Amino acid sequence: MSRETTYKGLIGDLERLITALLANSSELPQLEGVRLHLEQLLEATRATAQLQAELIASKQDTSRRLLRLIGDGAREVTAVRKLLKAHYGLDAEKLAEFGIQPFRGRSRQLAPGLPPPEVPTPEIAPAGRRPRQP
Repeated sequence: MSRETTYKGLIGDLERLITALLANSSELPQLEGVRLHLEQLLEATRATAQLQAELIASKQDTSRRLLRLIGDGAREVTAVRKLLKAHYGLDAEKLAEFGIQPFRGRSRQLAPGLPPPEVPTPEIAPAGRRPRQP
C-alpha cells in the first residue's frame, strides 16, 4: 500500500480507516474513543478544506478587483497629467513638481546629405602632466 501525500488522498485514507473501524467496532471496542476522535478530525479537516477553497476564490476576486482599480487609477493619472500640461503649458518648469518632464526643445536634426558638425576633441595630456590652460 502506497503512502498518500495529497490532501484529498489523506482525507480519503482517513475516511476509509474510520469506515473500517466502524464496521469492526464490536471486535475493537477499545478503539471506539480513537474512532470518535478521528471523526472529529475528519469533520474539522473538511471544514478547513472548504474554507481554503472559499479563500482561494475570494483571492481571485480580490486580484481581479485590484487590477481593475489599478487600471482606473492609471487612466486618471494620465488625464490629470494632460490637464496639468494644458493648464501650465508644455514647457513650464512647474510640471517637474508633478513628476512630468517639461518640454525643453528638441535637438536639431541635420538635413539629409550634410556631414555632421565637427566636435572639438579635448587634448589628452601625457601621463603625469596636466594640460596647459590658455
